[in-house]
Formats: sequence, C-alpha cells, structure tokens
Amino acid sequence: MKRTLFEPEHDLFRAAFRAFIEREIAPFHAEWERAGAVPRDLWRSAGRQGFLCMDAPEEYGGAGARDYRFNVVIGEELWRIGATGPGFVLHSDIVVPYLLCYGTSEQHRRWLPGCVSGECITAIAMTEPGAGSDLAAIRTTALRDGDAYVLNGQKTFISNGILNDLVIVAAKTDPDRGAKGVSLLVVERGMPGYERGRRLEKIGLHAQDTAELFFHNVRVPRENLLGEEGQGFRYLMEQLPRERLAIAVGAVAAAETALEQTIRYCREREVFGRPLGALQTVRFTLAELATEVQIGRVFVDQCVLALNRGELTAETAAMAKWWTTELQQRVVGACLQLHGGYGYMREYPIARAFLDARVQTIYGGTTEIMKEIIGRSLKLE
Repeated sequence: MKRTLFEPEHDLFRAAFRAFIEREIAPFHAEWERAGAVPRDLWRSAGRQGFLCMDAPEEYGGAGARDYRFNVVIGEELWRIGATGPGFVLHSDIVVPYLLCYGTSEQHRRWLPGCVSGECITAIAMTEPGAGSDLAAIRTTALRDGDAYVLNGQKTFISNGILNDLVIVAAKTDPDRGAKGVSLLVVERGMPGYERGRRLEKIGLHAQDTAELFFHNVRVPRENLLGEEGQGFRYLMEQLPRERLAIAVGAVAAAETALEQTIRYCREREVFGRPLGALQTVRFTLAELATEVQIGRVFVDQCVLALNRGELTAETAAMAKWWTTELQQRVVGACLQLHGGYGYMREYPIARAFLDARVQTIYGGTTEIMKEIIGRSLKLE
C-alpha cells in the first residue's frame, strides 16, 4: 500500500537526516553501546544541522515547523539502523514540548536556544522506585520556602540521565492533595543537592544513558516552576499521548526493518538446496508479519495526522502504543527465529533489535496500563 503521509519537504528532510546518520552515527554506534552513552558533540552537531526541536520558534533558533511529520522522520530513521543511543526523540518529541506549551516567555528565552542548538540536553523525571505508571503515587516533594521550592526525592529509569543539563521533575508541592498536588519543576545542572546516581545496566538500549537521579534539599527557584502549581498531573496527561505516539512510530519502524532484513535473509539462506523462503511455513510466517506490519503502519500514520490536527485522544494513543509495541516484539521474535542460530549472535542486527524491543511495552506506560486507559473510556461501570 502506497504511503501518503509525507510531502516533498519531508522527503528532503529524510534524505538529509539519513546522510547525517550514515556519516555521524552508524560508524560509531557500536562503540557508544560499549561506553553506555553517546558523546555530547553529537548533540551539538545535530543542533547545527537543524535536527533538534524543529517546532521551536525561529526566534530561538528553531524552524517553527509545527508539523509532527518531521519528528516522525527522525524517529523512523534512528530505528531503521538500530541507533537507540541518541536521545533526540526524548528531547524533541517529549521534553521540549513541555517547555513550549507551559513555559513563560522568560523561560523560553533562557532554555530554548540551548535545546535547539544541542548545548542543553533535556530529560524528564517521572518514574520513582515505588511509582511507575501510577504517577499519582510519586513521593518526591517540593515544598515552598520563601522564593524557592525545596526538592527532595529519588527518580529512576531516567533516559538522558547522565547527560542532561535540564530535567523536568514531577514532584508534590502539596502532598496532601494527591494528584492535584503535583507540580513540574525545572532542575538545572549544577544546582546544589542534585546528584546523578549510577548508570543503569539494561538488557537493551545499551548506548542510551539511563540513570537514577537524587534530589537532596535542592533549592529550585520559583521562576523554575513550569506552568501553574498543582497542575503538573494535568500537564503530564496532556503530553503523554504524544510520547506514546512517538513510541508507536519507533515500534512500527523497527518492525518494518526487522521484516525487511529477514526477507532478504530468507531469500539468500539455503536449506535442503532451496532458499529458506521457499518453505511454506516460512512464507506463511512472513505473510502474517507483513500483513500485521502494514496494518500497524496505516493506523500509526493516521494517528500522526490526528496529532497534527490536535485531535489525537489519550485512548487512541494508548491503542497505538500497546498494539504496535506488542507487534514489534512479535515481529522481531519471529524474525530472530527465522535467522536460526545466527539470530542469537549479537553481530547480527536482528539480535540487537530483539533486545532493544523488550522495553517498548514497558516505558511510556505498560501494555496493561494502556488497556486500562482504553477500557475506562468504554464506560463499562
């Protein structure tokens, strides 16, 4: 089925970003996986070439392109080569939109130019050791003390955890009010009491730096409050559909890539004197995968258009997130099986894709939470 999502300007943008990947990411990604992080120079290079925060206003260095399809290109191309280290999607698709939507003009002047240039790497800290998908259960507090908030708590599984220069922290400014007491504070590198813990060892996404963050009596100036006090939970709920769509975009792109690689392998690999793909069981497996991937692609593209129109609902984003990430795991698992013993070797892309896929059904809200969101919308009680 012909894809109609993109215009010529998106195709040109894709060609430019693909050239950037092939020149500045692909040759070095294996080294970054061993190191557990990507170099800061990569961020600055991406910023110079216009690949960060495309929707930021021109006055702050951005392109002012309020068109999510440019972000889709970035996510698809990174997953196409298994470049899971650069946290560009988290930065541009997930964190910076909070600054754009809820930040003041003064905050925009302070932070957006660095975000666009790659000098300021961002993160968002929601998850805690005892609170993951249930954001209302967070224990981190930020209590008012004069012209500042005193921030105390711990966050975990934070992407860009080591590299970040600016992290949006979800904390309770009024612990007695539950979700209505949650606010968002912007914590900057160098603030006394803000400490990074160990870089976490994951089974996949080895080049993506993920860490624990600790806040010990961090005095966060009142001017670093993002939006209104007590509205943090609402802001998180408003932005999570975009985050979940970003994950779905990557899931379908990864599934497509795994399928393409496996089809080539099945054409070239011979068993019993014939191509592996000549076996009916293999053909049927690939036919099923190709059908499901096509269905996922069409649905996600429609979600992208809905987001551009401002019509993507939390329920639809949850549908996209859970179904496509489960699809990614089914596809990658089946493709690894068709590679036989070679699929178990890390030198083969399918092995790395298998490991990197596992977290997709967990972060951004687990599959079970996505089904709960959808189920509640059906008004069954």
